[in-house]
Amino acid sequence: MRIYNSTSHKVEKFIPKTEGKVQMYTCGPTVYHFAHIGNLRSYIMEDVLEKYLDYAGYDVNRVMNITDVGHLTSDGDTGDDKMLKGAKREHKTVMEIAKFYTDAFFQDCKKLNIKKPDTVVPATTYIGEFIKVIRSLMEKGYAYEAGGNIYFDTSKLKKYYVFGDFGEEDLAVGVREGVEADDNKRNKADFVLWFTKSKFDDQELKWNSPWGIGYPGWHIECSCISMKNNGEYLDIHCGGIDNQFPHHTNEIAQSESFLGHPWCSYWFHVHHLNTSGGKMSKSKGEFLTVSLLEEKGYDPLVYRFFCLQSHYRKSLVFSYENLDNAKAAYDKLTARIAQLMGENDKGEIAAADFERLKSGFSAAMDDDLNTSNAITALYDVLKADISTATKLALTEDFDRVLSLGLSDRAKKLIEKSAEENIPQDIRDLAAQRAEARKAKNFSLADELRDKISAMGYVIEETRQGTKISKKA
Repeated sequence: MRIYNSTSHKVEKFIPKTEGKVQMYTCGPTVYHFAHIGNLRSYIMEDVLEKYLDYAGYDVNRVMNITDVGHLTSDGDTGDDKMLKGAKREHKTVMEIAKFYTDAFFQDCKKLNIKKPDTVVPATTYIGEFIKVIRSLMEKGYAYEAGGNIYFDTSKLKKYYVFGDFGEEDLAVGVREGVEADDNKRNKADFVLWFTKSKFDDQELKWNSPWGIGYPGWHIECSCISMKNNGEYLDIHCGGIDNQFPHHTNEIAQSESFLGHPWCSYWFHVHHLNTSGGKMSKSKGEFLTVSLLEEKGYDPLVYRFFCLQSHYRKSLVFSYENLDNAKAAYDKLTARIAQLMGENDKGEIAAADFERLKSGFSAAMDDDLNTSNAITALYDVLKADISTATKLALTEDFDRVLSLGLSDRAKKLIEKSAEENIPQDIRDLAAQRAEARKAKNFSLADELRDKISAMGYVIEETRQGTKISKKA
């Protein structure tokens, strides 16, 4: 497998630190509001990466944080805490906001077939770990106290801008209009490890520390949560491209200063989802959620399919026209699979054909996770001159990674088609039987069931409701 590494700016062969095992970390959501579909593009692609690593035979340990404290409205360590801002907006406590939006995030993930990571850690549960690492950084001379806050001293590093050659003007990233610069910093690039009450008296969540009552900065949490659950060496760190600077830059600075050796081998960054007006973001009001797409009649898996049609390192332009095109392609794909499922003579699975066509899928995914070409490999399977059984087996196999719910959707199409072909008199008898069951007249219900059976149909109760089908 070859993957683009953001630190080297090259596609490299993927070689984990420990053979057969992968330590993977994902930057999780700041749970002060719903995730918009731009946020979720990153999680979809990270999910595909994890599932393909598993498909390729690796034992993957994936860890993710939940930012429920410390992330400010400016990535430059200024402005209000996003969690406090959300609490004020909805007149709730910070922890009530955190629970509600954490649950909402994972509900969206479930709809998109995104697997929940093996370990999920809310930042508020690791305060002791943050303090331990910050104290060590101070003892080693990498951090200092000023104005009641603890800062990381970037001048102590041989190289700070690890992802590219940034200049001082880049430090303005995330700074909002009207926000004053932090005069406590020795260097413009320095960042906060710990805030104290001297700066944020209205902060709801505070903890005792050696430097006074306060709370952690945003960047320290990911380093500590990863080091605690992935170990001292991380194979691959994931996140959106906008996390590259300053968040991931700062993670590397503090982690490697604490550990005393290189920390993460590969950095995987997913590019933006854009609208016609540019990058999608909450602050700009372009707030498209999974629930909104559902309200407009789109299956969330259509959005997942839309994302997989493009490479993760390319900006993707969202429009309803583009989503409609993805929906048409997804519907046609699942209808074809349903057609194959409905064939009587499916033949046998041919091992040689299976391996030959599987190699095309693996080649696409090995090529820097090229999901667009992987979908093309799926279409190649459906067009191939091979047995139906082999086609269906390959579809199931590829969907272990793509997670588009292809077989489930195809089965629903078959069931819907079968229901639509049920004669009206059979439907009427089924409705009478339902009324009899409701009235607890089970003898009549059994009589109606037998009558339906004599007419060549089977009626059964399932978790999804009453199912009528023609006898085989």
